[in-house]
Amino acid sequence: MLKNILVTILTAFFIFSCSTVPVTGRKQLRLIPSSQMLAMSYSQYDSFLKENKVSSNSKQAEMIKRVGRRIQKAVETYMAEQGLSSNLEGFAWEFNLVDDDIANAWCMPGGKVVFYTGILPICKTEEGVAIVMGHEVAHAIAEHGSERMSQGLIAQGLEVGVSLATMKSKPVYQQAFQTAFGVGAQVGMLSFSRQHESEADKIGLIFSSMAGYDPRDAPKFWERMKAAAGGQAPPEFLSTHPSHDTRIKNLNAQLPNAIALYNKYKDKY
Repeated sequence: MLKNILVTILTAFFIFSCSTVPVTGRKQLRLIPSSQMLAMSYSQYDSFLKENKVSSNSKQAEMIKRVGRRIQKAVETYMAEQGLSSNLEGFAWEFNLVDDDIANAWCMPGGKVVFYTGILPICKTEEGVAIVMGHEVAHAIAEHGSERMSQGLIAQGLEVGVSLATMKSKPVYQQAFQTAFGVGAQVGMLSFSRQHESEADKIGLIFSSMAGYDPRDAPKFWERMKAAAGGQAPPEFLSTHPSHDTRIKNLNAQLPNAIALYNKYKDKY
């Protein structure tokens, strides 16, 4: 039985790992159909908006929508140029600002974006908003949500396998195996999360640059985010996100290509 489970998991991995992330070309594991992800996303997004207060600040809300529309246009342009427009099938873009002091923003599959008012002081400018918007939209374009769910399914399957493999061992050994696996799986998933964040930084910088926003504000935004955090962060290897210093270093390295894109597309806006 254990053998069958492991064979099934490995077979699924090799079959589906041929999926490729746009822009970076990284191979990824995606077991969940895009149509299913979109359906879940739209349902959850509608529920979220019903349960949370959309900002009544019309000026700020319109800025979020304006930046969102420009990022959307940049994404559609990039995907069309790469022959990947089919990847956007079923997208129903939406950009909303929600009243909450939390410094956060996110994008669900299908282009469903939420910004919290708490992040606007850190964004500071429309360019700062664009940096965050590009990053969050990049998660959706790279289908990181589907990939993480798929990784979770694989982890659950392996955990079952560990339990079956240690059934005849003494209880203390069983517990040791399962604890070790649990810690290893957790750190491994955090690593995947950091990979997704770094990938979204890179892809998002391309999108915001193509949308006509100066990419040189990206490292500045993360300097402000670092200052807002006040140095309170876990060690990078135990964090779901790269350190602020790592992000700033990586973004600075990507600026030459991003500036070239900015200069190419900025007159379109």
